[in-house]
Amino acid sequence: MCPYLDAITEDNMSLFTDLYELTMCASYFDNEKTEQATFDLFVRRLPENRSYLLFAGLEQVLLYLKSIRFTDRHLDYLKKQGFSRSFLEYLRDFEFTGDVWSMPEGSVAFPSEPLIRVTAPIIEAQIIETFLLNTINLQTMIATKASRVVQAAQSKPVIEFGLRREQGIDAGMKVARASYIAGAMGTSNVLAGMTYNIPVFGTMAHSFIMAYENEIDAFRDFVKTFPDKSTLLIDTYNDIKGAENAATIAKELDAKGCKLGGVRLDSGDLAEISKKVRQLLDEKGLGYVSIFASGDLDEYRIDELLRNEARIDAFGVGTQMGTSADRPYLDVIYKLCETEDPCGAYSPIMKLSEGKTTLPGRKQVWRFKNENGNLKKDVIALADEKLEAESLLNQVMEKGKITVELPSLREIRSAAKENLFKLPIEFKKFENPKIYPVEQSKNLQELTWSLTKRLNKTEPEEIGKRTGPHNK
Repeated sequence: MCPYLDAITEDNMSLFTDLYELTMCASYFDNEKTEQATFDLFVRRLPENRSYLLFAGLEQVLLYLKSIRFTDRHLDYLKKQGFSRSFLEYLRDFEFTGDVWSMPEGSVAFPSEPLIRVTAPIIEAQIIETFLLNTINLQTMIATKASRVVQAAQSKPVIEFGLRREQGIDAGMKVARASYIAGAMGTSNVLAGMTYNIPVFGTMAHSFIMAYENEIDAFRDFVKTFPDKSTLLIDTYNDIKGAENAATIAKELDAKGCKLGGVRLDSGDLAEISKKVRQLLDEKGLGYVSIFASGDLDEYRIDELLRNEARIDAFGVGTQMGTSADRPYLDVIYKLCETEDPCGAYSPIMKLSEGKTTLPGRKQVWRFKNENGNLKKDVIALADEKLEAESLLNQVMEKGKITVELPSLREIRSAAKENLFKLPIEFKKFENPKIYPVEQSKNLQELTWSLTKRLNKTEPEEIGKRTGPHNK
């Protein structure tokens, strides 16, 4: 068994964490800090030229929380790292018993809005931080990037082609999933296709052509194997000559009652080449043969190609989308917002670090829409407030048990498409988009102001005396 592959199996995910999560939890345990705490997972700020997020990754989070356990192998390893026997015995029986509220996967979201809210005994809430951040960062980042690529393609199919450039096995799988949620038609990743029931697509590499003395012989052998589903790569030597050879093959297939699916362009001036190839194919009565383009594409290049009237029917997008190359991470964080005191009352917590202030207390996000059903503004409010709008955070786990039926990937994809459609176009521009309005309720503003004032004046030992709006 490969040590790496063994390490990423489901029963090993409990050690997929930063060491300091475990050292903090060990100290909580040693000092008998077992009170309930609430953490918010949110994105502090967006990358340049982004104005929204497409939330993805919740299903993996819930399955992890449901199954997290520490095995004897884990405990033996942690013993060597200096953890006490009593703490290891606690971990032996560890289960997540908390409550989780979340936006649905496929939701459009914005900075500072809680995407996930966790309330649990503080050790449980702390120990899961790294997995949640890692999972939501990757899938939300990729889903957001992919949604932009799909938008640029203007309803033309986009295929996720980035597996060989994505950062490792798990990323390769999750990129395929997140891209499909965002509207990509499918993926080149065969394992992702089987695992997630995503359509898979593939053509051929230049090496296949180069393995033959003549390009047309390579084409002829390939369509012999796949007579009804072939796309021929035509730019290995000369794209026009390659298109002529592909047309010859298409005629030969026609005579046998089969159809050539398409031709692929992977280099050069794709707009001009595609026009010439389209004209050549049409003149030979091959209007049904599609033109597929790839080659370091992203939303900016695709947008430019279509503005230049490129005759391209579908796009294969790899590195730029699969790594979110222009911004390969999100400023996603997981911060404490309330704790429980010995009397069972919940006290709001906030961070005052310059440039990293957080919002206190348990919160809800309310979405206001205009008369056409399009997004108008969001309001972050305290959880016990009721506004005349759509609440976005729903309970998905109670006492460690999943409380909702997890939607299928196609259902998440459909919801994402509808949510993106309702976001006005000015917020989806590829450069300098308008900033979507996210406000704070009056009650949240007042709590933030009063708590800030108190924390700036209060000695640390007195901070625990705070009271907040969420009491048992």
